[in-house]
Amino acid sequence: NLKGLELSFLLPLLADVNSKEMHSGNQTSVSHFILVGLHHPPQLGVPLFLAFLVIYALTVSGNGLIIFTVLVDTRLHRPMYWFLCHLSFLDMTVSSAIVPKMLAGFVLDSRVISFGGCVIQLFSFHFLGCTECFLYTLMAYDRFLAICKPLHYATIMTRNVCNYLALGTWLGGTLHSLFQTSFIFRLPFCGPNQVDYFFCDIPAMLRLACADITVNELVTFVDIGFLALTCFMLILTSYGYIVAAILRIQSTDGRRNAFSTCAAHLTVVIVYYVPCTFIYLRPGSQEPLDGVVAVFYTVITPLLNPIVYTLRNKEMKAALWRLGSHKDVLPH
Repeated sequence: NLKGLELSFLLPLLADVNSKEMHSGNQTSVSHFILVGLHHPPQLGVPLFLAFLVIYALTVSGNGLIIFTVLVDTRLHRPMYWFLCHLSFLDMTVSSAIVPKMLAGFVLDSRVISFGGCVIQLFSFHFLGCTECFLYTLMAYDRFLAICKPLHYATIMTRNVCNYLALGTWLGGTLHSLFQTSFIFRLPFCGPNQVDYFFCDIPAMLRLACADITVNELVTFVDIGFLALTCFMLILTSYGYIVAAILRIQSTDGRRNAFSTCAAHLTVVIVYYVPCTFIYLRPGSQEPLDGVVAVFYTVITPLLNPIVYTLRNKEMKAALWRLGSHKDVLPH
């Protein structure tokens, strides 16, 4: 049970946090934080609330529709769409970890988050984000096998292999996030407690620590940088082989279909990696643009997944049409 596993990892950390809060004279005197949120004129509070509410509703419903469609349409019971279900679930949950608190800040002025709540939010965001990073790499490997080794694909990418690989992405994300979260919240926080951001994230929290954060910035840069660069290079390597294989396809329609499927994945990958690189690979950055970029990969990117994978994927569009017209979803 992944939820139970996550809680077992988090409980010692939260116990340490509570201990710090109780002994505020030693290191940590901050029991809560205030999320400053996005800088905007007061009159834009309601319009921004409505805009982000619509985006959040579309994100949850769009990704939920993808999951439901893949589950009920047996034509889509293949590794590619199984991994797509995981991606859709990650997009829904990463948005749910950030957006509701942001929405409350727009209209209710509810910007206070407890110390423990901040720990959970940071852990959840990096756990889901890192898992998604691994999943993109896994999806690229799946496409590499399907296009470059089609005769061996069915024997290599079996159901058990798919389950183990998917589980590996979740466990990898858990371990990475546990390390980062522990490393951040073992620092003393003695005030101020205003987080100049719209959620608890590593760069914003480091600026509030009452200690030298040089080592933390270096570890964050090396750890996230190595992880992102390794995954990105593996994805590029996979697609290098894929493009070479596609160019050898004699049929024009075959090349077009292969490029269309891979272009959808690459589009989402690029949209995911560029903003993350901008935020985490510039230690000490305090530019106002950081918040805008963070909105893009926490709010906009999860919405792009259902759009890209439905509009650019013929099988998904056909499955949605069958679902909408109540046609038989079993293959004939």
